[in-house]
This record gives sequence, structure tokens and C-alpha cells, in this order.
Amino acid sequence: MASTFAESSNKPTLAPSPFALPADLPTLPEVAGTDPTRCVLDSFRVAIAKVVAGALEPLTVEQVYQGVDYGKKGEDFTVALPRFKLKGKVDELAKTVIEKFQPDEWIESVTHDRAFLHFRCRTATLSRLILDQIHALTYDTESKQPEYGSNFLGEGKRVIIEYSSPNIAKSFHVGHLRSTIIGAFLANLYKASGWEVISMNYLGDWGTQFGLIAVGFEKYGSYEELEKDAIQHLFQIYVKINAEADQDPTIREQAAAWFKRMEDGDEEALKNWRVWRKLSVDKYAQEYAGLNVQFDVYTGESEVPQASMDKALKQLQELDLIEEDQGALRVNLEKHKLGKAVVRKRDGTSIYLTRDIGGAVTRYDKYKFDKMIYVISAQQDMHVAQFFKVLELMGYEWAKNLEHVNYGLVLGMSTRKGTVVFLDQIIREASTVMHEQMRKNEEKYNAVENPEFVAREVGITGIKIQDMAAKRINNYNFNWERMLSFEGDTGPYLQYAHVRLSSIERKNPDLLPLPAPSQLKTELITEPSAREIIFLLGTYPDVVKTALKTHEPSGIVTFAFRLSHAISSAWETVIVKGEQDKDKAKARMALYLAARDVLGAALRLLSIEPLERM
Repeated sequence: MASTFAESSNKPTLAPSPFALPADLPTLPEVAGTDPTRCVLDSFRVAIAKVVAGALEPLTVEQVYQGVDYGKKGEDFTVALPRFKLKGKVDELAKTVIEKFQPDEWIESVTHDRAFLHFRCRTATLSRLILDQIHALTYDTESKQPEYGSNFLGEGKRVIIEYSSPNIAKSFHVGHLRSTIIGAFLANLYKASGWEVISMNYLGDWGTQFGLIAVGFEKYGSYEELEKDAIQHLFQIYVKINAEADQDPTIREQAAAWFKRMEDGDEEALKNWRVWRKLSVDKYAQEYAGLNVQFDVYTGESEVPQASMDKALKQLQELDLIEEDQGALRVNLEKHKLGKAVVRKRDGTSIYLTRDIGGAVTRYDKYKFDKMIYVISAQQDMHVAQFFKVLELMGYEWAKNLEHVNYGLVLGMSTRKGTVVFLDQIIREASTVMHEQMRKNEEKYNAVENPEFVAREVGITGIKIQDMAAKRINNYNFNWERMLSFEGDTGPYLQYAHVRLSSIERKNPDLLPLPAPSQLKTELITEPSAREIIFLLGTYPDVVKTALKTHEPSGIVTFAFRLSHAISSAWETVIVKGEQDKDKAKARMALYLAARDVLGAALRLLSIEPLERM
């Protein structure tokens, strides 16, 4: 039951941005690869590049633009002069730029520090443009969807992202959870970058274990239990029959014979398997929905045509890449430092690698992808490297467009009753632990409209943020207490920050409705802590582009924490309620609402549903 794939729903339709630079600002040259209508900081960088190129011939604006970096320690942007390899001493070059510099509405100052020039953007222009752009791309888009942070980098391209990929009738372990969380993030990230995305779940739905389950089902199977929870019932049968098989070798022989019938297309042997697979997929889809994850296609090992595997073996033999070892067939990849990869077992049955090769070829034929990403644990690095190399040796041009996004281990994940076996156990435990946390504050708890829903969402946020907070390749220790705490850099802290920002309208109805962004007196936002928030908000489109290069969700998580900390620092001094100057209060409110919208966008990119109340 591979779900049908509706192409149109996955093609992002990014119309031209509803935001345009105001006509009253000094005009700037166009630079390839920039889009000020979606990332207004591009304009400030172009303005800086124009200043430097105008002072230091023969540099062009394009050359300097590549060297305009974000500044450190409170500086907006920095240019390292040595990178341009110009004649003359750095101090002299810097002096030339400073002498020729004229402040304007884009850039208010430039300072020299050793090999660097530091530029400061005009605060009033910065505030006006960033807040205006966020509002336009959140509320005035043609798609009627928030688009701040989106870009056109993948326009016209198609990517398949294979992730999660649990085994039917086996436990959904934490490795699958990591793959699901990282994969869902990548799917959102590629969509936000204009790619057409096909989210694919490649199920472990084939193999000798199904012969075992078939033997076990005849002894212990119940259709009633199967309907109730197929995943759990099949797992229980598998555990029981496996234990028996350890005592009685004939059971494995029966299982192998049964699976052989399945491979040979025996309808009687396949009938039950089809039911098990369908009910398991339905149950998984339901559980994924609880994690805010959707797949376009459920496929599996069973759907790789035998013909494509046979063809792959034949090709490898024709290319003289196969060697035989006591009846088993292997590809020798030693000269590529990848050992020897088995492509067929001694008993003649297919093996993972053969299936993966056949599967990749079938997918390319069907989808003509521009890129295919496999989100698979780092423990499988060798297998994936062998798989990619074999496809390359087989002469497939598209093999260079395959990418492996790997990740480290989760250590020590269990519920308080023992080991985790199923996805729904993980979700239930997160909800329960979070609910207990919330109950500790009776007054706040009573004010929550739907505590069960909130506990579940905050619990899931806790799991996801703990998983994505550090670099993917790092192992991490699973810790319920730390993960679900409101103290420190945790998921609940981010949800709390979003809820706090969302409450600002409810607490200040007298300021509503706010005037249009162009009518707001943003020049009244002068506090350094407010400026820090605005600048940070302006960097979000770049944070998204960097994540697309690195495939690291941690960059987005770090941004969300930095933004939440900056808001927390400003909260007591940049006040809205109690501010006597109504124009100033409205401008500040607009700032906090923009922060809410961008924090919400970052959370949604991480496949987290931002809460309005908790």
C-alpha cells in the first residue's frame, strides 16, 4: 500500500515578496544571489560593499559583498581587509575607506580595528525595514502562509528525503525517533527553500522475520488484537516465536520456507502479510501525526521489484565487479577503502544492499529527483558509503546527488517503568511527565484551557529540542527531568517564550489594532536591548540558508534560544504595559509581535507547533 503521491501539493509556490524597499532610501546596485525583498539585511551588506569598493579600487561591489560578515561583540557587520589581497598596508587601506565614508540612511558609522573594518547600520532604517518585512511576509503573502525565512534556492528542483523507516513488527527504537525528528526538519527546511519535497518512509516490511511472524501468528495471532494495535500485537508474537525458535531449530526452518513462498509470490502466504502491513502503516501514520510529522509516500523493502535487484546483480557481473565466496556474491571495494560488500547471500536470497540499489534505481526512474537524502544513523556509515559507491561504479550519473545525513546515538532512553519499545510510549511518557510538572503550580495550571493537550505538545517539544539542540553527530543522554524543565535551554522554555509574546495583545487591548507597519513610529525604539532583538530577527533568513548548507537543526535551535534570551533581557526595560507614550508603546508591541512571529516560524521549521497559551 504505497500511498499515492500528489505532486501539486508539494511544489512550493513562492510568489514575489509583498515587501519592497521604500523609494526614499539611497539606491543600491543589484548583486547576484541577494534578495532584499526576503532578507533586508542583504541591502545593508550591499551598502557596505559599495562603500568599500568605492574607496578601494579595483575592488567591485560583488567582490566586497562576499567578504561582508556578521560582526562579533556588538558589531553589526565586519570586513576583513586582508582577504582582498590588495597592495598597500592594511592600516592605510582602512584609513582610505574611513576618510571617504559618508554616513547615509543605510550605514551610520565605520570603525577600524587591526585588520578589520566594523560597520554599524542606521538604527532607524534597520528597525523600520526589518519589522515591516516580517509583517509583510507573515501576513500579506499570496500563499496566505507565513513566509519570513523562505527563499528560492531550490526553485524547480525535487528532493526525496527518506527518514524514520521503522521495521514492522519490531520495536520503534530511539534511532528511528532521531531519524524522524531530523527528517521532518529537513523536509520543512527544503520546502522553505523552494524545493519540491517528497517525504518518504521506507519500511522494514520484508525479510525472514515475516516468515517467523507467519508461523507465530498461526499459534498466537488474534485478528481482534491486530485491529486494536497491529504494531504491538505483531511485536508480541515476534518476541514469543523468537524465544521458541531459540529452543526449537525447526521453527526457523518453517519460517524460512514460509518467507520463500512470499518471495515466490504465493498469494496464500502474502494475504496475511498485506493485512499486517496495512494496519501497521495506519497505526504509524496516526502516531506520526501526534509528532506533527506527515509522509507523502510509505514504501518499503517489499516494493523493490525483484527484477530491479536481478538487473543490478547482472550489471555488476558484467562490469566485472562481483567476486564469489562460497556461494555468496560480493563487490570488492577495497581500493576505495570500503571493504567487501555482500550483494547476495549463500542461499540465494537478496540482502539490504541489493535492495537499496534496486530501490534507488526504481525511485530515480519514477521521480527523476535532483537530490535524494537518506537520514540514517552514523552506525550505518559504512553500509551507506558502500551503497553510494556501488551505484557510482554502475555508472549512474545521479549517484552523485545522493546524500547521507547521519546522526549519533541516544543513550539511556527508557520510561520510568523500563525500556521504551514503541513510539506511542515515548509520547505518552512525555505528556505524563509534563502534566506532573505543570500541576506543581496550581494557580497557573487552573488557568490552562486544555491541560492534557498543552502537556502533550510541550512534552513533544521537550523531546525534539533535546534531540536537535546539539550537532547531529553527537551522542546524547536522554534525560526526562532536564528535557521537560522550564529552566535553562529546553523545549518548554521556548514554548513559554512564545506564549509570553502571544499574551501581549491580550494584556494591551487598548493599543489594538496597531497601525500599518509604515505608520508605526519605529524610530522611538532606541534601547540597545530592543535593537539587539531587531537585528537578530533580521538574521533569520540567513540562519535558514546556513541550515540548508549544513543540514544541522541545531543552528535553528540556537537561534530560537538566542532570540528568547534577548526577549527575556528586554522584557523588564522595554515595557509596553505602563508606557505613557502611546506611539512608543505601539512600536514596542509591534517589535514583540514580530519576535513572536519569527520564533513561531523557527519552531514550525523544527516541526513544533508553537502554543498561544499554557
